[in-house]
Amino acid sequence: MSAQLKSPASEIGIALVLLGTGGVGSALLRLLATPSAGGVHLVGVANSTRQVLGARGIVPTRVHTALSSASSLRDDAALLASLDASGSRCRVVVDATASALTSARHADWLGRGYHVVSANKSATGSSLDTWSAVRRASEGTGAVYGDAATVGAGLPVLSTLRRLRGCGDRLLTLEGVFSGSLSWLFNQFDGTRPFSALVREARACGYTEPDPRIDLSGADVARKLLILARSAGHPLDVADVDVDGLVPAALRNVDAADFLARIEELDAPLEARRAKAAGQGRLLRFLARLDAHGHARVGLTDVEPTHPAARLGGTDNLFALTTLRYRAQPLVIQGPGAGPEVTAQALLGDVLALQTSAAAQR
Repeated sequence: MSAQLKSPASEIGIALVLLGTGGVGSALLRLLATPSAGGVHLVGVANSTRQVLGARGIVPTRVHTALSSASSLRDDAALLASLDASGSRCRVVVDATASALTSARHADWLGRGYHVVSANKSATGSSLDTWSAVRRASEGTGAVYGDAATVGAGLPVLSTLRRLRGCGDRLLTLEGVFSGSLSWLFNQFDGTRPFSALVREARACGYTEPDPRIDLSGADVARKLLILARSAGHPLDVADVDVDGLVPAALRNVDAADFLARIEELDAPLEARRAKAAGQGRLLRFLARLDAHGHARVGLTDVEPTHPAARLGGTDNLFALTTLRYRAQPLVIQGPGAGPEVTAQALLGDVLALQTSAAAQR
């Protein structure tokens, strides 16, 4: 069965190319098949090796079948050509991958006038030069960079921070739990089970990456903090974030299988820290923090039971913003900070915002 539609180009509102058909990409395909995405026309889809093209439209529900039998190898030039051939003035590339190679193309696509909507943190959460290139490219052409899905899986923290800053407010401190997996781990870590057992359970539930060190190192949290810091007006680079991860030096460079076989080496030092905190009536949480001077830190911290992070449940994220106008009590944004469905919804929200923006300009 063909994955292509026969829509005339004049009917196409937003033309969209999707890169990545894993959990988030698949969830977005499901959303693109709903009435909410009626003005969005899928004209190209690619995974890491194959692609399907259809300038007149592709049926989202047929994409996986079409990709499995596709003979066309992934070719970004052909994907962009499908956007151009669609006849749409609003042409969007959606990056639902975690690929640094893909994110390295964001500035180029923006510079050529394509809007980019991304769940991939590798561009805006990496080096300051890369972030600056994305911003310059967007400003140079007016193409929009939609990044709501890069932090908190679409929780309205980036939009809130930017709106407050645009209204003349100033961030004094930002503190929170930015990782769903680390949130779950320390919400459960009460001394009744070894930390390694909790990591194994989280991995089995899909809360962590297959190699849990990606989560435990704090690197992913640091990238999110960089994105937020830059949105608050602090042009920090990667080395400016103090990262105190949970993986001991002896386990950082072994292969994943060896790490999992030796994961019990985490237990004694973390239990000692938990017991010390508990003896003072405090709890351990993996926090990210930014102050008014741009000092940024990511790492394990003991907090009072009254701290907002102490009351989290499940895999919830939390962002507490203290500003000039929210000084007596921080503005707190809390909710699911991970998951394919909510991340895909954030991507679709950024895409649909382009349609609203275009309508307002007419």
